[in-house]
Amino acid sequence: MNRFALASLATLMGASALAAPVTYVLDPHHTYPSFAADHMGGLSVWRGKFTDTTGKVVYDKAAHTGSIEVTVNMNSIDFGMEKMNEHARSAEIFDVQKYPTATYTGKFTRWNGDAPTEAEGTLTMHGVTKPVTLTIHSFMCKPNPMTKKEVCGADASAHLDRAAFGVDYGKAYGFKMDVALQIQVEGSPAG
Repeated sequence: MNRFALASLATLMGASALAAPVTYVLDPHHTYPSFAADHMGGLSVWRGKFTDTTGKVVYDKAAHTGSIEVTVNMNSIDFGMEKMNEHARSAEIFDVQKYPTATYTGKFTRWNGDAPTEAEGTLTMHGVTKPVTLTIHSFMCKPNPMTKKEVCGADASAHLDRAAFGVDYGKAYGFKMDVALQIQVEGSPAG
């Protein structure tokens, strides 16, 4: 093998070593799935969030592949009003005694350069699993200026029909079943 071929092979091997997927563990202090849901058929919009989540993102920048796994503690729902939180946890809405968690698993399916712009996956909530596509509005990895360690973060959104998951409280009163999700996440490499 000539010198040029050896140099090319070494370059390719080095590039492939750098292109390995990296697993990022989601930071529960910087990850907040939030939502907006109709109240009384357009009378107002109720907004809330979940304050306890775990998960990971596997990201391969060079190969343009990746996956997402997130688990949400449904007991951590927070509307900013404890009476509303209690009602949401009850059997009439999320039934958190029977269904304490919701999970999302998906794969990155669209990219803009090195940044994913869409993930297709499934959401399991209230014992029902349905497809949900996330639109990723921003995705960035960079060194954290305080810790000097690499972090990745994203802002994503989706819409879902809550009645399709068996969470149809208020439908008889004219509540719209569409829910807008907003998800902000940050994570650091595992290990």
